Amino acid sequence: MKLSESGFTLIEVLVTMTIIGILAALVYPSYQDAIRKAKRAEGRTALLELMQQEERYYSLHTTYIVFSATSSNADEKRFKWFSGGSATASAYEIDAAACPGDTIQNCIVLTAKPGTAKVNASFSDPHCGSLSITSTGLKSPLTSLCW
Repeated sequence: MKLSESGFTLIEVLVTMTIIGILAALVYPSYQDAIRKAKRAEGRTALLELMQQEERYYSLHTTYIVFSATSSNADEKRFKWFSGGSATASAYEIDAAACPGDTIQNCIVLTAKPGTAKVNASFSDPHCGSLSITSTGLKSPLTSLCW
């Protein structure tokens, strides 16, 4: 009588693990790119929502208001300085300042900086970097992947 042995040989297991490793190495960069695009969309959405808040503030006070993560003024604290649901889970830190060469009464620029110490510091966006929008409608950077 012949006994049949069942199971996998060491060679079969190593070949399978090698194939899985190669597939993972090919897929991981695409996964990271998809995560980066999702976080970038989160940053753009936060900027657009904050610009709407700034416009409402302007319609009531005839001036824009600056804000940042370190704001202490009660009016400034009404503006969310991070892009996501919480600061630690956010990819971007957002602040508002007067447009270069203009006053806060005329123009404001909102800037979303990726991966600072106050938000998820491990996030980076080497393609787009910081995102910004002004009250005059100028967006930066102007590449189609970023906006």
